[in-house]
Amino acid sequence: MVYLPSKTKYRKKQKGTFRGLSKAGFLVEFGDFGMQALDRGWITNKQIEACRVAITRAFARKGKVWIRFFPDKPVSKKPAETRMGKGKGSVDHWVAVVRPGRILFEVGNVSREEAQRALRLAAAKLPLKTKFVERVEAI
Repeated sequence: MVYLPSKTKYRKKQKGTFRGLSKAGFLVEFGDFGMQALDRGWITNKQIEACRVAITRAFARKGKVWIRFFPDKPVSKKPAETRMGKGKGSVDHWVAVVRPGRILFEVGNVSREEAQRALRLAAAKLPLKTKFVERVEAI
């Protein structure tokens, strides 16, 4: 499965900044357990797919997985051994900008131990620190 937008307003974007905390998506809303980002950084579409595969394999055809973020930022790259100038390079891959507090994955319909094991396997595929969180029921 390839994660990239079907259509964007502009082909290329600037790098941007990582300041601040996550403005949304910091509560477990769909499943029972989740993986929360503690660092900031870029996560590529290949890393998201690797995490999804690790979680679904750990569950062995049970449970449900929600991916709570999407790589909507294009990253451009110039070819190797190219001289400076001549404009910005073409789009190489897509990334999701992740800030601290963001829930990355949610899982449901599995026990706490199974969820922890699966999300630990997925966290090993990511370039940032994460923590295991549980759903908080509203009072």
